[in-house]
Amino acid sequence: MKRGLVLAAELMALAVGCGGGAGAARTGAGTGGTGGAVGTGGAVGLGGGAGGDAAAGAGAGESDGGLDVSVSPGGNFDLSLWELQEPVGAAGSPTTIAPSALAGPSGFRDSYFFTDPTDGAMTFWDPENGVTTADSSYPRSELREMNADGSPANWPVSGTNVLSATVAVTAVPDHVCIGQIHLGTAIQAGLAASTKPLLELYYYATGDITLGIEDDPTGGQTAHQITNVPLGAKFSYSIQLTGDGTITLGIGDETMTFAMPPSFAGYGQYFKAGDYDQSAGTDGTVGATVKLYALQLSH
Repeated sequence: MKRGLVLAAELMALAVGCGGGAGAARTGAGTGGTGGAVGTGGAVGLGGGAGGDAAAGAGAGESDGGLDVSVSPGGNFDLSLWELQEPVGAAGSPTTIAPSALAGPSGFRDSYFFTDPTDGAMTFWDPENGVTTADSSYPRSELREMNADGSPANWPVSGTNVLSATVAVTAVPDHVCIGQIHLGTAIQAGLAASTKPLLELYYYATGDITLGIEDDPTGGQTAHQITNVPLGAKFSYSIQLTGDGTITLGIGDETMTFAMPPSFAGYGQYFKAGDYDQSAGTDGTVGATVKLYALQLSH
């Protein structure tokens, strides 16, 4: 699928000030409004988007959903617990952007990660010929969960751990992963290292949404058909993992539960969200585009 709409969005984004220019274009812009604070439960909320000058300006520069179209994604979302991986850099070693660089209304943005100028969505784009990690054949523009101190998140399977988002997929060659629980490093002694996810939530070009649960830390995945949402339509999802190994997936009004394979016990975990395209090719104008309107995690 060609990305004419995405290119138009990028040009409009440049017009409102790419990169650091966004801050100058909107002095006093907030960094998340009433919903953007990180609370005691680690919630990363959808920002109010209005910031300083919106209180006096009746929401000038905002979308109907309250997202500010003139700022970088970090001006609408609190990204202090997320690192961005992009589909550029050296082969096997994609570029990553630290949480501190993503923060605020003039935080990092480029053609792979930007604010949609029509609705303020945090938008991820990756071409099918993008740079990949050493352990994957597919490119991504995707957020990876981090700790407050800047170290990679690696939480144990205990308590209640939830990732939720409101999302729309507007372009996808075949299917794209929009949310993950991924294995980190082993917490229990004696377990072999693994580069696999525990689960991946896929959106297909047909509108089908599928949850893939890995069979064990060495690989293999079992797919579970969930529902169908038309291309471009907004929907919300939540992925929950509790200490007893119960996986709960919510899509809109539907909720399903699954058992975590026992072989995953003892591994650290972390969340990922965004655009992990599941196709590869040579055309730099073909790829996936994923838009987020809300993003939250809690432990």
